[in-house]
Amino acid sequence: MAEPRRVPDTPPVPDSPTGGPPPRPRVRELDALRGFAICGIMVVNTWQFVRAATWSTHEGGPVDDVIGTLLQGRFYPIFSLLFGMSFVLFLDSARERTEHPRLALFMRLVVLACFGLLHQTVNEGEVLLPYAAFGLVLLLPLSYLPRWVALAAGLAGVAAAVALVDAWLLIAGLFPVGMALVRYRPAPRLLVPSFAAAAVLAAAALWLHLELRDALDPGIDPYAAGLVAALFGAAAYALGAVLVARASHTVSAVLEPLGRMALTNYLTSTPFILAALPLLTRDTTHLSVVGYAAAVLAVQFAFGRWWLRTHRYGPLEWIWRCATWWRITPNRRPDPVRYGPAGGE
Repeated sequence: MAEPRRVPDTPPVPDSPTGGPPPRPRVRELDALRGFAICGIMVVNTWQFVRAATWSTHEGGPVDDVIGTLLQGRFYPIFSLLFGMSFVLFLDSARERTEHPRLALFMRLVVLACFGLLHQTVNEGEVLLPYAAFGLVLLLPLSYLPRWVALAAGLAGVAAAVALVDAWLLIAGLFPVGMALVRYRPAPRLLVPSFAAAAVLAAAALWLHLELRDALDPGIDPYAAGLVAALFGAAAYALGAVLVARASHTVSAVLEPLGRMALTNYLTSTPFILAALPLLTRDTTHLSVVGYAAAVLAVQFAFGRWWLRTHRYGPLEWIWRCATWWRITPNRRPDPVRYGPAGGE
C-alpha cells in the first residue's frame, strides 16, 4: 500500500470544528477497491433476498451455484479490511484537526451505529451496526497500542474464526489486520506475488470445500474449508481489483465514484432490492438477479459521478461527517470538477 495514487480533494475548505487544515488527499486505490466491494455486495445481497423468498419453492440452479460458490462470503471480508484501514486513516486525519481525535472517531462510530439501527428496520442482516460495535470495543482500544499488537490480535482472530467457523469473528479479526496494513505499509512490489499466492490458495481451498461437502463422511468440517476458501478468495479478488484499477484508467473511473459514495450506495441498495423483489422472485433461473444488480449499480455510478462533480462528499457521507464533527461541513464545490480519463479530479 506504499505510495498509492492520490488525488487532491479540492477545494481546500477546512471542515473541522477548530477550522484546521483541509482534508487529506484521497487514496484512489482504496476508493476503487471499496467500489469493487460495493458491486459484489449488491449482487450477493440481491441474490440472498431472492433466495430467502423462494428457497421453499425453487431449487437452486446454475446461477445460484456460481454466486454461492464464487461470490458469497467474498466481499464482506474486503469491506471489513477496508473498515480497519479507514479507521486508521480517519484517526490520522483527525489528529491534524482536533486535540481529541479519538473523541471524533468515537462520534463517527456512534453515528454509523445509528445508520445501522435505521437500516435494520428493513434489512435484518445489515452490517453497519456490528461494524460500529466492533470498532468501539476493539479498534479504539487497539489504537492506543503498538502496531504489532493489532497485527497479532487480527491474525489470532482470523485463526480462531476459521477454527470455530464463525463469520462474525472473522470480521472482528480482519479489522485489526486492516489497521496493521496501514501502519506497516507493505511494498507495492508484493501485490503481484500476493495475488498469485492468494489465487492458488483460494482455488485449493475451494476444491477441498467442494470435495468435503459432497463426501458422505468427511473427516474435516466442510464449512471450515468453505470459510478458508472465502477468505483467500476475498484476498485474491481484492488484490486483483487493485492491480486492475492501477493498470486501467477505465476500470478506476467506474469504481471510484461507487467507492467514494459507499455508504450512500450500500444503504440505498436495500430499497432498490425490496422494490423489485416481487418481480425477481418470479424468475426461477435467477438470471434477473445479476441483470437487476448491474442495472442498479449503473444508476448508482451515474448518480455518483454526477453528484461528485459538484460535491465533495456523497449525500449520506456528508450527513455522517456533519454529525461526527457536530457542525455543518461545506460540501458544495465552487466550480464543477472536470473528470479526466482516470475518473479523478
